[in-house]
Amino acid sequence: MLTPELLFSLANAGALLGWLLLVLTPRGRLTRALVHSGTLPLTLAAAYVLLLATHYLGSAAGRGGFGSLAAVAALFQDPWALLAGWVHYLCFDLAVGAWLARDAHRRGLPHALLVPCLLLTFLAGPGGLLLYGVLRRFYPLPPRVTA
Repeated sequence: MLTPELLFSLANAGALLGWLLLVLTPRGRLTRALVHSGTLPLTLAAAYVLLLATHYLGSAAGRGGFGSLAAVAALFQDPWALLAGWVHYLCFDLAVGAWLARDAHRRGLPHALLVPCLLLTFLAGPGGLLLYGVLRRFYPLPPRVTA
């Protein structure tokens, strides 16, 4: 039977695989197939939508919401809603990490400088994005060659 705990473990494993690929082989074939293609982030997105729909159509419908901090706290009392929230983080952080890797490659930003941004994005999403935003200012896109 699918439990929130089992799905939590599966979602974490899938996201961790994506992060390891971005850090260890950012332009590898498997990374392109699973992360840059959108396969892992979109799988997490689909899981999020299903979890969200299940919560709002299930027995916990009507408990909590997004109108106040207290409503969000009430929403996350339900383990399925909490799982949906966690999968939301996993999905968006991995999508941001994939964008960082692609953008860094286009800019010629050394991978050694990208890795701290990826790790910080993995651990504290917006913090990694902010660090990358600062670094990328020093690596403008190369001029486009027109024929």
